[in-house]
Amino acid sequence: MSIDIQIWSDVACPWCFIGKRRFEKALAQFPERDQVNVTWRSFQLDPTLPEHSDRDEIDYLVETKGMPRAAVEQMIGQVKVQAAGEGLDYDFDSLIVANSRRAHRVLQAAKKADAVDGGDRADALKEALLSAHFEKGGDIGDADQLVALGIAAGLDEQTARAALDSTELDEAIEADIREAAAIGVRGVPFFVIDNKYGVSGAQPPELFLQALNTALAEQKPSLITLDGAGEACGPDGC
Repeated sequence: MSIDIQIWSDVACPWCFIGKRRFEKALAQFPERDQVNVTWRSFQLDPTLPEHSDRDEIDYLVETKGMPRAAVEQMIGQVKVQAAGEGLDYDFDSLIVANSRRAHRVLQAAKKADAVDGGDRADALKEALLSAHFEKGGDIGDADQLVALGIAAGLDEQTARAALDSTELDEAIEADIREAAAIGVRGVPFFVIDNKYGVSGAQPPELFLQALNTALAEQKPSLITLDGAGEACGPDGC
């Protein structure tokens, strides 16, 4: 018995890191957590971004979302507070605006390697990429940084470097994005539990735990007892 979790997420999404932490809190409380299989799926909020941008995060959001600067600053401040509540130290002043496509390719390579030997490289790399982008001023469009993070997560250097511009892994990314569109995903993070329950956004741990418990209960066979009790014997006699 296992529970399948598919998580659509972008490395450049601040709520995706927060949602990851909240899901992990729920998973820590779930009695059958060892039976949960998590798969990270690719999603890009802005595939039009260049590999590197000279804009800071506020300028980028002002330009792309058409929001007043004051509103963007307020929004970022609120996100930073929510992140801090999950133990995350977001540093938007140091954040490098970059296209996440290469990062997704390396993530796809990690998933492919995990499928061979049951490793957990993809989760380790997802964590490292999110932390690098939002907490450490890392450049998720930089080849050498991505290779270094891939190696730290358990990929060999040749595999990590080959992933950077792989058309095969691009096809895997596009397949994830197409599937997301097919099931109605319009924003991330988006969690699909046992191909039945969809959870949109960085929900509280309690909601994730409820969904996990519901999925588990539905997997366990239940017995329908007909009305009426006939004579029977038990431990205390007949």
